[in-house]
Amino acid sequence: MTHELRIERLIDAPVARVWTAWTQHFAEWFVPRPWRVEVIALDLVVGGRSAMVMRGPDGEEQPSEGVYLEVVPERRIVSTDAFSAGWMPQSPFMLRIDDFEPVDGGTRYTATARHWTAEAAAQHAAMGFEAGWNAAADQLVEVVRRLG
Repeated sequence: MTHELRIERLIDAPVARVWTAWTQHFAEWFVPRPWRVEVIALDLVVGGRSAMVMRGPDGEEQPSEGVYLEVVPERRIVSTDAFSAGWMPQSPFMLRIDDFEPVDGGTRYTATARHWTAEAAAQHAAMGFEAGWNAAADQLVEVVRRLG
């Protein structure tokens, strides 16, 4: 897919545990340390609100507002910042897809960012997509292990 960035991880835990870590412990893993995230809304239903503020160690603040487009428990979460709650259009940056696939008692976790333009994808890559999303995935694995 053009304008797509992706990470993939094979996690040695059943999908149910990875799903629980993703959905119920979101603030513990979603942004790479030393950043942290304040979750304002995590309404995991189609049309549900996703709202958070990512906070950096030097006082940086990055708000993010969007909606969930697809939620299939223990399989897939699709969200976008192209809309805010109530389907209000706003300037889009990306569509995010998180897939959870059972593999031999473990989970293949794939996180994908699709962008409207090549420029937006390049900007996201330059912002440190690969390092940042992989660090967050490492933190997700830490939560999964702790839940085990």
